Amino acid sequence: MRQSRLFTKTIKEAPKDEKSINSQLLIKAGFVDKLMAGVYSFLPLGFRVFKKIENIIREEMENVLGQEVLLPALHPKEIWQRTNRWQYPEMFKLKSRSGKDYSLGWTHEEIITPLIKKFVKSYRDLPVFVFQIQDKFRDELRAKSGLLRAVEFVMKDLYSFHCNEKDLDNYYEKVKKAYSQIFKRCGLEKYTFLTLASGGAFSKYSHESQTITPFGEDEIYFCPKCKIAINKEIIKEEKYQCSNCKSKKLEIKKAIEVGNIFKLGDRFSKAFNFYFKDKDGKEKLIQMGCYGIGLGRLMGAIVEIYHDKNGICWPKEVAPFKFHLIPIENIEKVKKTAEKLYKDLKKVGLEVLYDDRIDKSPGEKFAEADLIGIPYRLVISEKTLKQNCIEIKKRGEKKVKLIKIKKLPDYLWKIS
Repeated sequence: MRQSRLFTKTIKEAPKDEKSINSQLLIKAGFVDKLMAGVYSFLPLGFRVFKKIENIIREEMENVLGQEVLLPALHPKEIWQRTNRWQYPEMFKLKSRSGKDYSLGWTHEEIITPLIKKFVKSYRDLPVFVFQIQDKFRDELRAKSGLLRAVEFVMKDLYSFHCNEKDLDNYYEKVKKAYSQIFKRCGLEKYTFLTLASGGAFSKYSHESQTITPFGEDEIYFCPKCKIAINKEIIKEEKYQCSNCKSKKLEIKKAIEVGNIFKLGDRFSKAFNFYFKDKDGKEKLIQMGCYGIGLGRLMGAIVEIYHDKNGICWPKEVAPFKFHLIPIENIEKVKKTAEKLYKDLKKVGLEVLYDDRIDKSPGEKFAEADLIGIPYRLVISEKTLKQNCIEIKKRGEKKVKLIKIKKLPDYLWKIS
């Protein structure tokens, strides 16, 4: 992409009402725009990051045999009354001109359960794993912290349907591993830990994926030996000790919840009379699990971890582009070389943001490049061309490297 064609611009100061690091930097760098509290537009660079995260999640959900669907966001009142959840206080409720009541979806158990019931009759039809990536709406009283606590947000929710608890338990463990792989690919592996949470009415425990950062809203009790944690809600029940090694030497950490998984048991299958016939012809209730990740929240958590005083430092797999090509002199030889190099790199499939603007000084270009946070900066100047080289600098590092132009595509493939 040519940077001159981006309709968005970076800004020097974030809005004064934005307190969180992720919202300040994402707005300043032109990744998102705030419409109102808890509601953001994803701009071209931000949408590229969002789609990278979405594709990582989709690939890992397909690896655990998830089939993707898209469910309605507008729900009738009656379906929520079946589970006694119509009174949920954070639900947005609407009334049509005919007087019928609806809600905007904040979760989809009530939609997916009767849908799967239409197709599953026998143990031969099980198990079933279905996921979607879709908008959710929650009437948050405290919409804050940028993308971390939003009113409208996109979420991946996976639902699983099983013939017994053992099968549910086995799949639950597979999703745990898939989540670990998602966070690893997003650059959060060293910071994100499985955290015990309340299972509510469904099971003894659920599990959260919590990313440790000083900027987090949640508080967890972390066992450095076992690398697992317990959330604040149930630490008293666990007697302030690690559930695994029983050590009481727990560290209190701030963290961001980036994912959660629950065993629902028969809570929703019972409400919708969702039975199947087992091998003996007996009718049994379906066992269910649900597994969620907020995409915007995950993006915000990445920024909270990967930034410095100059801006964002995107991990390679989620960066909007891998390389930022910057000619720093407005002379013919530099411009021609930059144009040819941009086209050559695009031709071989490398992701490049090309700063072709001629009205910006080298200092302005470098400052914006640091703010935007693309992993590698490629600088062309009269000085580098005298050596038939391009200067390469990794974001966040001081050292630079000179690479011969003819060797550049191969070198960039190796580091991308």
